Order: sequence, then structure tokens, then C-alpha cells
Amino acid sequence: MTYKRIVIVAGIMILTMVVLSFANHSETIKPNRSFDTFPMTIGPWSGTTSKFDEKVYDLLGVDDSILVSYNSDRGDSVQLYVGFYQSQKEGDLIHSPKNCMPGSGWNISETSIESVNVVDQGKSRNINVIRLLLQKGSQKQVVLYWFHSRGRIIASEYLQKIWLVIDSITRQRTDGSFVRLIAPVLNSDVQTLESLKQFTKDVYPYLNEYIPS
Repeated sequence: MTYKRIVIVAGIMILTMVVLSFANHSETIKPNRSFDTFPMTIGPWSGTTSKFDEKVYDLLGVDDSILVSYNSDRGDSVQLYVGFYQSQKEGDLIHSPKNCMPGSGWNISETSIESVNVVDQGKSRNINVIRLLLQKGSQKQVVLYWFHSRGRIIASEYLQKIWLVIDSITRQRTDGSFVRLIAPVLNSDVQTLESLKQFTKDVYPYLNEYIPS
């Protein structure tokens, strides 16, 4: 990381901390629906819920969340995690998988921004999401994730913090959600990515029913 980039990142973090420390009147926003009711059947996908260890939830600081493993009738599998934060002004900030994945033994071998076509309020649109290719020994996984916060789809950790500061000032809101999809690579990275994109398109309308705009 270059010196200039270090200064920019440090500046964003300091600005975020300062603004959020003064955002005492921010609204506490709840999800539109409890994630306990998130559908287990989405198009060709059927899911089963699971849980992280309680220590993980303590670390994440989420107010509501869902962890589901979905399988399709084509034999594809995807793990969906959504973490919802009512407020990020008390130190519970959304965590990036770029920080936690290496700690669990997975190495990030590739990263890119991917465009995914979704249906949003009846209209077709493209959203940008972050793709990671992970590797642990001979195993590979493809990850897609984004920040689904206050009506925006954000595919950048830096922009996520910048918009958090702006919205805390202009809208008195610091709520936000993190959406992550993981699928094992069985045949090829490309095939796994296409499967994740298809699942993103299938699940996106449901996410909007739960995450406040």
C-alpha cells in the first residue's frame, strides 16, 4: 500500500469516527421484516438455516442477520449471509471479508468488480458487486459481496465509509447491511461465478423487502 493510499484510508477512518461520535441524534432503523422470516425457497433454490458461533456474532455486532445454505435443482450451492445494523455510530461497523477471510485460512488470490443484472422495483438494472476468488490448498471458493445500505448498492469499502459519513449528517441515518454469497468451485471459476450471479438476481427482490431503502 502506497503512502498516499495510507493517508487517504486513515483520513476516511478518522472522519468517520469524528462524525459518528457526534451523530447522537441518528435514527435507529429496523429492518422492514425480521430476517427470521426470510424465505427458504427462492425460485429453483431451497435453503436450510444455520448459525455462526456466538463469539462471531459478538464480534460482528449485528442487530439482525440470516445465514442460509441454498441448493438448486441443478446441483449448485450458495451460502447467503446478510448482516443488518440498526446503527453504526456506537462502534459496530460493517466488517469486510477481505479482513476476516485470510484469518480463517483462506487466501484471496483474485479480486474484481462484477456487474450483475437484477430486477429492482419491476425495472431491470445493473449493480456492481465485489468478487473474491479464495483458495485454501486445493480448495477454491468464489465470493460476491456488497454493502446494501440506505437505498444504495456499494461495491467499495472506502465509498461505504464515505456514504456513511454523508448520510449520518444529511439523513441522520447510520443503518446498513452487508450481503455476502459464497460458493465452492466444483468445475470452473467462471461457472461458479455465473451461478452466483444467477442467485444474486433471484434473491435481490427479497433483499429489498427486508432491507430499508
